[in-house]
Amino acid sequence: MTMAERNKTKIARRVIEVLDYLDSGRDEITVMDIVRSFHRPQSSTSELLASLVELGLLHKDPVARTYRVMPRAAFIGQSCQPQSIRDGRIVRLVETLHSQTGYPVTLNAIVGVSAQIVAVRGTGDLATRKSRFQCGAKDPLAFSAVGQMLLSAVPQPRRGGVLRRLNAEAEQKRKFAVAEMDVRIAAMSERQFAIGPAGFGTDRKALALLVPGQPGDRPLAIGLVLPAREKTEPAPLLEQVHAVMATCLGIPEIGQPDDESQTVLEMRSVLKASA
Repeated sequence: MTMAERNKTKIARRVIEVLDYLDSGRDEITVMDIVRSFHRPQSSTSELLASLVELGLLHKDPVARTYRVMPRAAFIGQSCQPQSIRDGRIVRLVETLHSQTGYPVTLNAIVGVSAQIVAVRGTGDLATRKSRFQCGAKDPLAFSAVGQMLLSAVPQPRRGGVLRRLNAEAEQKRKFAVAEMDVRIAAMSERQFAIGPAGFGTDRKALALLVPGQPGDRPLAIGLVLPAREKTEPAPLLEQVHAVMATCLGIPEIGQPDDESQTVLEMRSVLKASA
């Protein structure tokens, strides 16, 4: 890669960083917010924000010298997205799950062999130096509940190839038995939920489900990060998530199993196994 190509890549990355930073619950930002958060030079950061203003992606308050997102940023790429993204149902799903449960909620997609957070609401105490719970953060698919749930949507033999690659690239302490992991992910696909590590640099657990109605080659998964010190009864939470999905996405609510007690036992078993 030439120097010019590296510079273009760097600029593209910094544009996304600014937009993700604004999407993390901030109504407005200053040049120094970006400088301090990403350790960027002040001069080049000022030039970048000025360019985004010129392109209509940001608005600058000339008095306060603060920047806000313009509507154009929200519409980039929207026309070629699935209907549930274009009409705002996915955003409504993420926000409603957070408001009703009080838990941090992430929307996740596959990028290469990683799960990437594409939207997050309510990071709270997860926003630490150790964790990476922010838009754009990536974690290998095999090492989080949302990642494994996304893998459950990947057909064989491709999934096996992804697992072998992840295992080969993993640190020694994170290596796993590929066949066992594949069986576990197939079971998640059958159960339609996963409970396991939240990933992204935190030691919390998460409940993960696929978002219904997405293109097969572009699955999305919802992750709810469970409280660290509170006991969470999993079956009622899963029922609540199904109800919110049905309301927000306009789909039939997933029916209750014939033997609800067996489902409760199964979910508790999953929680215990992931501990």
